[in-house]
Amino acid sequence: MFDALSEKLSGVFKRLGNKGRLTEKDIDEALREIRMALLEADVNFRVAREFVASIRERALEQDLLRSLTPGQQVLKITNEELTGILTAGSHTLEPASGKPTVVLVAGLNGSGKTTTVAKLGAHMKQAGQQSLLIAADPHRPAAIDQLQALGRQVGVEVYARQGAENAASVAKEGVQRAAELKADWAIVDTAGRFQVDEELMAELEAIHRAVAPTETLLVLDAMTGQDAVRVAEAFHDRIGVDGLVLTKLDGDARGGAALSITKVTGIPIKFLGTGERTDALEQFHPDRLASRILGMGDMLSLIEKAEQNYDDEEALNLERKLRQATFDLEDFAQQLQQLKKMGPLSQIVEMIPGFSGIKNRMPSQELDEGNVTRVESIISSMTPEERRRPDIIGGSRRRRIARGSGTSPQDVNQLLSQFRQMQRMMKQMASGKGRDNLTRMLGG
Repeated sequence: MFDALSEKLSGVFKRLGNKGRLTEKDIDEALREIRMALLEADVNFRVAREFVASIRERALEQDLLRSLTPGQQVLKITNEELTGILTAGSHTLEPASGKPTVVLVAGLNGSGKTTTVAKLGAHMKQAGQQSLLIAADPHRPAAIDQLQALGRQVGVEVYARQGAENAASVAKEGVQRAAELKADWAIVDTAGRFQVDEELMAELEAIHRAVAPTETLLVLDAMTGQDAVRVAEAFHDRIGVDGLVLTKLDGDARGGAALSITKVTGIPIKFLGTGERTDALEQFHPDRLASRILGMGDMLSLIEKAEQNYDDEEALNLERKLRQATFDLEDFAQQLQQLKKMGPLSQIVEMIPGFSGIKNRMPSQELDEGNVTRVESIISSMTPEERRRPDIIGGSRRRRIARGSGTSPQDVNQLLSQFRQMQRMMKQMASGKGRDNLTRMLGG
């Protein structure tokens, strides 16, 4: 979502870094570009104005004009100010003193509310905590069926009462059931509307009184722009919102609402929805998102994703093969499977420091998931011996592999060539000289 904004901001800081010493005029021109980039991204104009004013004040106060690395200092200040805009209150769910902790989830139709309820259940399960999902939307015919299907998918129990008309009583019974099960969390899915209206708010108020939630989360479609800010204010005025879940951050909208909603409403963002998959929910960290937007990467989130998909034994086995330079195509195929579990390639690349700008300049097909599937098909069409010893693959074998994978001999050649390059690099890294070279490179 932030690709366009990130690319523009990266360009501004690159030009500042190339200048060496800066003048006050240089800073003003850079801040003017930053302000325009924020407005084009649909950031609230007051937030954008205050943001650049704070950066300018701090830059001049710290006398950056005499600094030897003024571009880096302006980037540091911008990162801190952007983190400040995104920060408000607690960005985590606060558990109640006794079980279950009740989480009321609200939002308009189409925001991804029911899917978010299932994602929260999966998130808690990943953390080793039991949840009960409660279907308290009696109005949308498929709402109960959808939540039950998602519950089965993520392995979390769902409480529902078919034919019920009183959402508050269903929610209350669901919370009582969660207490009987000694569940850690009772997550209540509520009805939505296509717009904020009195009937919706009255029902939410009744559910709120019935279950007394510890946390009330509002699910917002980040692609709706500044309308999301107005919706958040309307819900907060009526039922009180403890946190926001911004969905569809994998879309192509400008993303300004995500940057200004906390500053305008004072409500903290607690989760980000980054895709349709039930595991595509990220805990919100203001500093990490700010770093990602500025093209500085997000290694902590990347490490957390990797830890969720790799066990210790797999990691040690991979490390041993890399050290001994015995990594073969079978291992490569296994790593591709693990990589796919971590999410879309474009999102993973965003988290690697320095790769955000490179990603924006790459052809879209380079980060296409279909590319990974094609490589997997080629490797799957090889015999076990060919995967272990790719050097034995000659012309006739290439043609057979291409036919079996639905690709061309050129595609097979390209994969083998890239894999040989990877093996040479690993052999260099396995040697002491290679490690010394890497150390010197990182030190530089």
